[in-house]
Amino acid sequence: MKKLWIGILINIQFFTAIPIRSSLPMEKEFITSSVRTFPILGIIQGLIYSSFVYILLNFSPFSLLAVSFLLWLGIICLTGGLHLDGWMDASDAFFSYQDQEKRLEIMKDPRIGAFGVLSVLLLLSAKFLFIYEILQNWQTKDYALLLLLPFFSKMVMGLLLIYVPEAKDSGLGSFFKRAAYPYITVIYLGYISFCFLGLFFFYQDVLAAVLILLTASAFSYLFLSKKMVKWFGGLTGDLLGASVEGTELVLWASLWLLHYFVMA
Repeated sequence: MKKLWIGILINIQFFTAIPIRSSLPMEKEFITSSVRTFPILGIIQGLIYSSFVYILLNFSPFSLLAVSFLLWLGIICLTGGLHLDGWMDASDAFFSYQDQEKRLEIMKDPRIGAFGVLSVLLLLSAKFLFIYEILQNWQTKDYALLLLLPFFSKMVMGLLLIYVPEAKDSGLGSFFKRAAYPYITVIYLGYISFCFLGLFFFYQDVLAAVLILLTASAFSYLFLSKKMVKWFGGLTGDLLGASVEGTELVLWASLWLLHYFVMA
């Protein structure tokens, strides 16, 4: 149980802006626990998002546009822009159209180029559009679906760590990669099974939508796992951050389309 809690705290400290002032142990066993609990971090984030939306929609005088903006801003603030930094670095590297080695060098450059700026503007604009239009057609079941978006994206991040080879043997990605073992996949399957079991007994209305989100996550993983190796030679910390942003964008888009074609 101690390893579990330390793993969760490591995740909060590394991947969110929530202040954890304690000095946490960084031995391999605790980093492994961190990878095992990536989806739990996603659930924590999802609970914050859903609670935030509930409070704003029910207890604030703000318009839907203002609520959408505050949720959009809150998501950025909660992660501290960590994953957005990876998205921009990966975009600069990809759109350079250089070979793998040169792309890795570009990602190491602390400066942000034009492609990085344009790509993050497109990402954030699309996410704001999805949030605003989803809130326009908000239903009670959306609280559960919103809770699961970061749950699935963090699971994709964990699977990429486990199965995609490293592009380089240094950096944050490599640090976590060395503690990611294939048996963790079984734990992730346990999380998914528990999720569907709970929904089956308590909230069957969202099962079909959750299955669609799970399918979108699976396709995101398959796409990213192949393209990381093809375009960059493997996994890096920046690419992990970009994968979280990319997967969440796909999930937001899926939820947006569900409102048009399934939940309308």
